[in-house]
Amino acid sequence: MRSHTIYLTFNTKKRQEIIDITDDVERCRAAAGIAEGFVLVSAMHISASVFVNDHEPGLWKDILDWLEERVAPWEPSRYRHNSGTGEDNAAAHLRSLTVGHEVIVPVTNGRLDFGPWQRVFYGEWDGQRPKRVVIKAMGE
Repeated sequence: MRSHTIYLTFNTKKRQEIIDITDDVERCRAAAGIAEGFVLVSAMHISASVFVNDHEPGLWKDILDWLEERVAPWEPSRYRHNSGTGEDNAAAHLRSLTVGHEVIVPVTNGRLDFGPWQRVFYGEWDGQRPKRVVIKAMGE
């Protein structure tokens, strides 16, 4: 079995951003030289996410609005985590928990095995500081 690991570091300009990292996932797969296997993509922070969805800016706005309006509004005074730690990012933790922190992408015949329109995204929910993602390809 072959494997290859890369790390990405993001330092977003905004508190919340969605970034397409599919090309980075493919670079890791190619560097591992695998034709059959999988690629694990995982956020290394508890206030960020990795997910698979459509590369469409209107959807990204919908996701951000859904997280703000339905899942975890950015209202620091409403969360016990914020009062107990002095931080203001409890909403980011809840957003990460809801969206998820990792995905596994299958590799078949030397290609990332996606359905139509699928791409891999990094979701930053509490940015403006360095955060990392690990990408690990494994297979034959």
